[in-house]
Amino acid sequence: MPASAAPPVAPVTRSGVEKSAIRKVSTRLVPFVALMFFVNYLDRTAVSFAEPNGMGHDLALTAAQFGFASGIFFLGYIVLEVPSNMALHRFGARRWLARIMVTWGVVSLLFTWVNSSTELYALRFLLGVAEAGFFPGAILFLSQWVPSRHRTKILGLFYLAQPLTTVFGAPLAGWLIGHHGLFGLEGWRVMFLFVSVPAILLGVVAWFYLIDRPADAKWLTPEEKTWLTGELAAENAQKTGHESESGHESSEGKHAKGDLKAAFTNGRVWTLAVVYFGFIYGLYALAFFLPTIINGFQDQYGTTFSVMDKAWITAIPYLPAAIVLYFWTRHATRRGTRTWHIAGPAIVGGVSIPLALYMGSPTATVAVITVTACAIFAALPVFWSVPSRFLTGAAAAAGIALINTAGNIAGFASSYITGWLKDLSGAYYLPLYLVGFFMLLSAALMIRLGARGGTGTRQAAHEPTEATR
Repeated sequence: MPASAAPPVAPVTRSGVEKSAIRKVSTRLVPFVALMFFVNYLDRTAVSFAEPNGMGHDLALTAAQFGFASGIFFLGYIVLEVPSNMALHRFGARRWLARIMVTWGVVSLLFTWVNSSTELYALRFLLGVAEAGFFPGAILFLSQWVPSRHRTKILGLFYLAQPLTTVFGAPLAGWLIGHHGLFGLEGWRVMFLFVSVPAILLGVVAWFYLIDRPADAKWLTPEEKTWLTGELAAENAQKTGHESESGHESSEGKHAKGDLKAAFTNGRVWTLAVVYFGFIYGLYALAFFLPTIINGFQDQYGTTFSVMDKAWITAIPYLPAAIVLYFWTRHATRRGTRTWHIAGPAIVGGVSIPLALYMGSPTATVAVITVTACAIFAALPVFWSVPSRFLTGAAAAAGIALINTAGNIAGFASSYITGWLKDLSGAYYLPLYLVGFFMLLSAALMIRLGARGGTGTRQAAHEPTEATR
């Protein structure tokens, strides 16, 4: 060979390109979007830490009023949920997610100076309006970067931010609340001040950091760009064929064409919306009222907790939940996502949550609540891998937003109804029985949908994964 000739280049295998492309998406995009979700969820649930630590007393809130204030956020979110996700589809995730973060950060900052229940209601509603579209937009964004067989893994890594928000956020909130008197503010106002600023800063960074599509990613090689765009295009094109082979009505086949109307007339989308309603009903019943329940341990069991003690106890269920989430989604990715990956945790959560308040000690109560948290968080990222198996384009944006809208309705319902039933009955027994009912309903509907082949999860077991290639 002439001295000037270049040495032969070994051909890059499809498996090698696939692994490197998915690894880069996992390390370059997922952690940043997960950080956005972390801040999003912390701002959304900060009110749950504030209420038992001074805000409830200062604003003279009953349990029902606090529940309404927690839940009205979701009514604001619902107002712009679908339009916001359609705007993201049109203008791109980089611009739209950045805009959402900055506006919600500004609204969240205003909670520092709230002085009445009426002002609290108004700001919670506006916070929902400001945040509208963030979560379904993030799900849609990540789903557009990886083929379906990798989606459960990617969404699992993203979803870790939610339980970890409480693991780290509860002690952080407790520490900030402990700085009573800083700037002449009550401790709970100090907390609102310092958890809001990161959203504004991240929104500015997101404008420059996020990339709308693989073809524009400078950190991908040409081979990786070609593989990703080709796989995603082929997958979208095949959805029409898969739909017709499954024997569903022809109107449902319009999903693959990005038909917006089809997303709202498809029975599977509405069934998944009800399934998601059950999960989120349980999630926010815990998120908003667990700190209050823990605060009640002091009267119920004659114990005494400091602000930091209550913060650490609140965080306990969420660390095991994050661990279970991680390994559950890895199992679903390696073995193929099946219906029981979603329905099984729903059954466990539905049975365990009503048992929590029958325990004889704070330790036993928190242990049972931990089982419920593990069940909810194990199922959620696997659940979100399902809609993108049969939705694409504008239909995916609308369908995912519609499903998440059901979750927002559950967020309002669980927050308000839990507080109302607590005031009515004097205890949390009846509210938690209702949580169990909705989670068992989710399990039943998921099993029914899977038996009819309506989830697309059966095929997943035969799809190649990194573990089988």
